[in-house]
Amino acid sequence: MTGKSGGERHIGVLNGFAAYGMWGLVPLFWPLLKPAGAVEILAHRMAWSLVFVAIALVFVRRWAWAGELIRQPRRLALVAVAAGVITVNWGLYIWSVNTGHVVEASLGYFINPLVTIAIGVLLLKERLRPVQWAAVGVGFAAVVVLTVGYGRPPWISLVLAFSFATYGLVKKKVNLGGVESLAAETAIQFLPAVAYLAWLTVRGESTFTSQGPGHVALLAATGIVTALPLVCFGAAAIRVPLSTLGLLQYLAPVFQFLLGILYFHEAMPAERWAGFALVWLALTLLTADAWRAARRLRAAEVKVPRVEKPTSAAVDA
Repeated sequence: MTGKSGGERHIGVLNGFAAYGMWGLVPLFWPLLKPAGAVEILAHRMAWSLVFVAIALVFVRRWAWAGELIRQPRRLALVAVAAGVITVNWGLYIWSVNTGHVVEASLGYFINPLVTIAIGVLLLKERLRPVQWAAVGVGFAAVVVLTVGYGRPPWISLVLAFSFATYGLVKKKVNLGGVESLAAETAIQFLPAVAYLAWLTVRGESTFTSQGPGHVALLAATGIVTALPLVCFGAAAIRVPLSTLGLLQYLAPVFQFLLGILYFHEAMPAERWAGFALVWLALTLLTADAWRAARRLRAAEVKVPRVEKPTSAAVDA
């Protein structure tokens, strides 16, 4: 790996850590927005995110990408798909946190790396090593155990996992910078969000102006809470492989799981612990295999002989 590509990957990893760290703590924020419902919070999240990103773009003075994107219908369609998928993810996550399903939501992001790897195999034709196949199999067994334990499939976890894995794949194909891609996605979301908020206001069901200035400030802050980790994620998605993103994703569900158990005091019956234990086993296999692969790659790079550039005298000769 060249110095430039190594530097880009390093930037991507740092952005990934920042994104998943913030996502891991965000369950503490959504309950503060009650009595607003999940859909109202989602609409504010979409609208205020565009405001925040527009300010960021004014600051960095990067607008040329917008004209290029408009002239590329295929990329624009992919941006629309990304906007739709992340809207589903956002809305379901807000609802799950505010209705006491933080642990099940965290499971979705534990499963996410396995889903990301599966997408890499099915759509990108990536080859898995035997340990990775074993991890995917253990993850599938975990879903079966949890389905038996819940008495239903863990649908919150599965929808969150598949929607966010799809989002990562689409962003990788769009290949826009973090700020630019988020601006494009929120621009698509903005008008429907504002229309819904206007409809709530006309019906007298909006909480935006009825709960005091603190509530107004918190709803407006959804733009910052949403945009910052997504900008970091976008910057990571175009710089590191999907498999690396899968490893970085562990940070967010660990925080979410601990918050669900220790802060929100959600129940953890034995069958749920068994299902989570299988998921953690699968992630341990993936992590160990990734470390071995990285060490082999570094060892191979060290053995590659350096090619000396010809001196000016040799060129003149």
